[in-house]
Amino acid sequence: MIFKFVNKPIKRVDAYEKVTGKAKFADDLEFANMLYAKVLRTKYPSAKILNINVDKAWEVAGVKSVITAKDVPNNRFGVIVPDQQVFAQDRVFYIGDGIAAVAAESIEAAEKAVEHIEVEYEELPGVFDQLEARNTAPIHPEKSSNEVVHHKLRKGNVEEGFNNSDIILEREYETQFIEHAYLEPEVVIAVPYENNSLVTIYGSVQNPFACRNAVAAVLKVGYNQVRVIQNHIGGSFGGKDEVISSMAARAAVLALKTNRPVKLKNSREDSIIESYKRHPYKMKYKVGVTKEGKIKAMEIEAVADSGGYACQTPFVTWRSVVQATGPYEIPNVKTDTYGYYTNNVYTGAMRGYGSPQVIFAQESLMDELAKELGMNPLEFRLKNIFRDNSITASGQLLNNHKVSLEEVIKKASAKIDFMNKYNKYSNEQNSDKRKGIGMAVSYRGVSLGAEAVDAAGVVLSIQKDGSVYFYSGLAENGQGLKTAYTQIISEELGINIDKINFLIVDTLISPDSGSTVASRATLVGGNATIDAAKRLKKKLTEFLIEKHNLSCSELFFRDNNIYLPDGEKLISFGEAATQAYNSGVFLSTYGWYKSPQISWDEKSGQGKPYFTYVYGCQIAEVEVDTGTGEIKVLNMVAAHDVGRAINPAGVLGQIYGGIMMSLGYGIMEEVDIEEGYINNTNFDEYLIPNAKDMPNIYPIIVENPDPVGPYGAKSIGEPTLELGAAAISNAVAQAIGRRIRSLPLNLEKVLIGRSLKKGRKKK
Repeated sequence: MIFKFVNKPIKRVDAYEKVTGKAKFADDLEFANMLYAKVLRTKYPSAKILNINVDKAWEVAGVKSVITAKDVPNNRFGVIVPDQQVFAQDRVFYIGDGIAAVAAESIEAAEKAVEHIEVEYEELPGVFDQLEARNTAPIHPEKSSNEVVHHKLRKGNVEEGFNNSDIILEREYETQFIEHAYLEPEVVIAVPYENNSLVTIYGSVQNPFACRNAVAAVLKVGYNQVRVIQNHIGGSFGGKDEVISSMAARAAVLALKTNRPVKLKNSREDSIIESYKRHPYKMKYKVGVTKEGKIKAMEIEAVADSGGYACQTPFVTWRSVVQATGPYEIPNVKTDTYGYYTNNVYTGAMRGYGSPQVIFAQESLMDELAKELGMNPLEFRLKNIFRDNSITASGQLLNNHKVSLEEVIKKASAKIDFMNKYNKYSNEQNSDKRKGIGMAVSYRGVSLGAEAVDAAGVVLSIQKDGSVYFYSGLAENGQGLKTAYTQIISEELGINIDKINFLIVDTLISPDSGSTVASRATLVGGNATIDAAKRLKKKLTEFLIEKHNLSCSELFFRDNNIYLPDGEKLISFGEAATQAYNSGVFLSTYGWYKSPQISWDEKSGQGKPYFTYVYGCQIAEVEVDTGTGEIKVLNMVAAHDVGRAINPAGVLGQIYGGIMMSLGYGIMEEVDIEEGYINNTNFDEYLIPNAKDMPNIYPIIVENPDPVGPYGAKSIGEPTLELGAAAISNAVAQAIGRRIRSLPLNLEKVLIGRSLKKGRKKK
C-alpha cells in the first residue's frame, strides 16, 4: 500500500512552539487576582492525627484561605478503589499525605503560613515490606487485611509438568521503587465560575477525564460542572494522573472558597515525596524443563508494594499475571500476583505498567535455564517462543495477527552479531574490564485489555474554506499523538497537514475517551480518527455527486483536490467545502472506535485478555569494570514490531527514549526509602541517565500490519522500555560470571559479586 502522509517521517506538528519556547505550560499561565497555594504534608508515614490548629496560619499577611479535610465535600477518590484522601483526616498512610492547604497572595506567604499550622500526631508502627504486610494488621482500619488484590492464572497441571521435567530451577528476583523523573513538576490552576462551569482546571494533566471525574466526585457535582483543559505537558510517563487529581481537587476547593483562581505547583522535592512510583516487586519463579530444552511448567508468585493507597495496583498486577511467563509456550502454568498496602509511598502507573518487573525476572530466568542446560540464550529462546497459532498462558490462540517473535529476535541478533560476541565473551576475560552481551524478548498486550472499557472518540470539523480543526478525547503527553492523528486525517481527506489544527483536550468539548495510557492512543484513537474522516469524506462525496449530477458512486481525495474515477479533477477540496457550507451541509462529525471483544475469567485467569499483541527483542552489550563496579552500556539494538509505523521518526524517538529509561531502571535509579521516609528527594541524589551514559542505539522497526490497527498500526510507547533492564542484566551476568537478581545493578552489587566470587575461589 502506498501512502502520501502515513508511514512517513513527518515533522511534529507541535515542534515549532516547543522549540521556540512559545508553548504554554501550566506554570506559564497567569489569571487576574490569582492566589498561590501550598500544601502541608505529614511528618510521619504512619500516624494518627489528634489535632490540627490553623489559627496562626490565618494570621500571616496575605492568607486568604486555609483548608483541611473538614472543608472538602467528599474527601475520598480513586480511579479503581476510592481510598485516597484529598487531605488526611484521622490517619496518615504515607509520607506524602497532605494535611492542609493554604491559598495566599504570594507563594512566600503561603509557604510561611504552612509553617505556622500546628498538627498533633500519635506516631504509629508502620509496615514497610509487602511480604510482611501479608501477616500484619491492616493499615487501613476499615479493611480486613492489607491485601489490595490477588490475581490468579491457572493452565494445565503444574505438578504434572514438574514431574515430567528433567531440570527444575527455583529463583527469586526483586525490583525497586522508581521515580517518573519528568522534567516538569506537577502544576494545576483552578479557576472558579468560568464559562458557565463551577470550576475549570488547567494543568499538566495526563488524563483530563480521570481528573475531571475525581474533582467532580470530591466536589459532589456533575461532570458538566467541572472543566479540565490540558496544557502542554513536560513529561508524564504515567505519573501525572492520581497525583494531579489530588492537586486539582485541593486547588478547586480553595478556588471556590476564595472565589479566585488558585495555582498549586509542586517543587521537585514536593513532587518526589507526594507522587506515586513504579511498583517494586518481589518474585518467586519455579520452572521445569526437559533436557532437550522445552519448558514444561512454570509457577510464579509476584508480590507488589502498593504503598499507602490502592491507586492502579489492581490493574498493574493484572497485566503482570497475564504476561508473567513471557512469550513462551508453556503447557502448565500457575501464577499468582498480589498487591499489598504498606506505609511506603503509594505506587501507580508508570511506563510499562506491570511488565518491566516480570520481564526482568522471566528473562533472567531464561538465561539461567540456558546455562543450566548448556545451551546459548538464543537457541533456548527459539525452542520455546510463541509462533503463529501458539497458545498463551491464559489459553489464548494467537491466530489473528502475525506473531513475529522469531523475526525480531533474528533481526536484532544479526544486527549486533550476537552469537559471535556471546561465544567470545564466554571465554575467560583476565582484565578488570570485562564485556558481556545479553538479550531479552517480550510480548505485550495492546491497549487496555480486559481491565477496562476500551473505546475512544474524536471530533472533526471541516470549515468552509477547506481547513480542518480536530478535537481528540485522548491527550498529547509528548508521545506524538497530535502528529500521528494529523497524518491520518491528511491521508484520508487528501489534504496537506498544514490545513489541520489539532486543538487541546477540553473535557466539555472532547469526547470522553478514558485515559491516555497503555500505548493505546495510536490504535484506538487512530481508528476513531479514520472513522471521523471517512464520515466527512462520505458526506462530501454524496453532496458533490448530487450537486454536479455525476453518475459515479465514488470520488478520490488527494493533493488538496477531489477527482473523478477516471482521474479528471472535479474540484479543489476548499471549493468543495465552500459549496457544501453554502448548501447547508453539516461538515462536522464524531468519530468513535471500540476495541474488539475480549474475555477474562478472574477465577482461572483464562481467556482472551487482549485483542492483539506486539513483540520485541533488545540486546545489550556492556563493559563492566570489576575493580570499581561501574557498568558501561556500549551498544543496544532494539527490534520492535509496531504493526505499521504511522510516523517512523516518532517510533525511533520512542525507541531511543525507552532504552534510556530502561538503562536507568537497570543500573542506577532507585527511590531510597527507609521506614517510609524518602531520602533522595531531588535529582542531585536520585540519579538518572544523562547524555554521557547513552550507548550506541541501533533501532529496527519491524512492520507486520495488524488487521485491527489503523493502516495496520499497533503500539510502541511502552514496549521499548520494558526489555532493556533485563537485557543489560543478562549481559552483566555474562561479564562478571555471577547473576545479580535485584535491580538496580549498582556499583555495590557488582563489587559484592566480585568479593563473593573471590571468596569462593580461596576456599
